[in-house]
Amino acid sequence: MLINKTSGAVCVATAGVFAFANSAGAAEVKGEGLFEILGFPVTNSMLTTWVFTALAIVFFRFVLLRGGAKLVPSKGQLVVESMVNGLKEIFEPLMGERAFKAAFPLLLGFFAYILIMNWSGLIPGVGSVGLEQTATQGGEGTHFVPFLRPANTDLNTTLALAIISFVAWILFVLKYAGVKTFLYDTFGNKADKSETPLLLYFFLFAIFFAVGCIDIISILMRLISLSFRLFGNNFGGEVLLENMHEMALSLPRWFSWVIPLPFYLLEILIGLIQAFLFTILTAVYIGLLTNHNE
Repeated sequence: MLINKTSGAVCVATAGVFAFANSAGAAEVKGEGLFEILGFPVTNSMLTTWVFTALAIVFFRFVLLRGGAKLVPSKGQLVVESMVNGLKEIFEPLMGERAFKAAFPLLLGFFAYILIMNWSGLIPGVGSVGLEQTATQGGEGTHFVPFLRPANTDLNTTLALAIISFVAWILFVLKYAGVKTFLYDTFGNKADKSETPLLLYFFLFAIFFAVGCIDIISILMRLISLSFRLFGNNFGGEVLLENMHEMALSLPRWFSWVIPLPFYLLEILIGLIQAFLFTILTAVYIGLLTNHNE
């Protein structure tokens, strides 16, 4: 059965907001399956990624940059160039010229993709139009499965982004800094041998090695921090909007839209901040090692 709003103990869905709870009231952190392609399951968060990525490509290619880039830029080209130049001025000093030129396409892709996916959940119909299915986790009643779910409210999506960021960090550091620079920066003795007593200088090797081991742990934890920060802010925002819609149900229809409106504006700002934060952290991680000589 196709529905656009459900209510009750199992699920509540309102325009532009997705909220799911099983019979125990626990929130899902992964997308729900819709169909399979050659045995490969396709979830609603994956479908959202495909749909909005295709729309973004068409919009930028055939609307903003219709006919391609020109010597005398159009208004759409000026918008794109302003965004690119703004990000360039921020990231290039952090990373150094050589690493920046190689990594900037990836950073620009991170920013644009995450921003679009963050804002996709604010569009009416995303998370609110889907199928009502029978609960399958031991509970009674029904389970609402939207056709489109904001991609970054799926932990699988944000973890995949964090893995891409981590692998890119390894590749760029190895290429533009090298293994020797990485090992020295992580485990090397930073004390000045000419100004440090010899006994203390050798003792500091053990200290810096221990600090390096802690640094390795912090590097691995980036996978968790990047993915959970992006997921938590988006998932929490969706829950917040859903609760505001719940509060508005008790108000007159002509006034009910006022309650959620400020929080939609807040989510627009948070979506932009989270896209920028993920991108600039990736740039900082790379620049910590590639920008030494510059």
